[in-house]
Amino acid sequence: MPAFALAWAASGAIRAASLNLCTDEYLLLLAPREEIASVSYLSGEPAETLLWRRASGIHRNRGTLESALPARPNLILTMGGGGKATAVLAARLGMRVVDVPYPTSVEDVRAQAIRVARALGVPDRARPLLAALDRLEAARPAKLVDAAFLSGRGDSVAPDSLGARWLALAGYRQRALSNGRISLELLATDPPKWLIRSAYRGGQWSRGQAWLDHPLVRRLSARTLSTDGRAWTCGGLPMIAEIERLRRLPH
Repeated sequence: MPAFALAWAASGAIRAASLNLCTDEYLLLLAPREEIASVSYLSGEPAETLLWRRASGIHRNRGTLESALPARPNLILTMGGGGKATAVLAARLGMRVVDVPYPTSVEDVRAQAIRVARALGVPDRARPLLAALDRLEAARPAKLVDAAFLSGRGDSVAPDSLGARWLALAGYRQRALSNGRISLELLATDPPKWLIRSAYRGGQWSRGQAWLDHPLVRRLSARTLSTDGRAWTCGGLPMIAEIERLRRLPH
């Protein structure tokens, strides 16, 4: 085992590295800063994550174990990246790997937060976030309003997806859509009562953003609510605050 791994194992100090934007969120929200060794490069990008300020000054990796090694981690968080090779290499270096799959439900998010907090040795740090989630679920709207999530190119989410489950906590029922997209024909003939429009990279021009500027989309501005698309990328703990915000909007 390399000397640095032996040294940190002997000290008992946790130095955690995350190799994925979505596990970065758990690490940045749950770990004491002094225990965060490295996060993925995306977590330092304001356009990609709401938590970019928390990542300031922390070593950034390229999503591989090798790129995190200079930060001398002994605990690795992944979301399937690198496959078995990452786990095998980490084990040889005396590191522990916590691999969490991409969540498919709000309950998955809850369970992963508990798991990561326990792996970090700080289970109490998850409690305020889980309490906020409990409050959302306890006050779950009894009646859901017809709606559709809308992002670049007209992309949406499936009715049984994680995104749709978060929308339900905000009081919206995600409409079933052909190929998971909102067509211009639908907007012209049978638009949802509400469009939940992602503001992800809204200031950057692209073909996807150009689609959102179509007159049919702009015509529905009165029934369009803006949501911060950065939280929706992973659908994890930052969604709690976003759902609380959406609930406060009139609909």
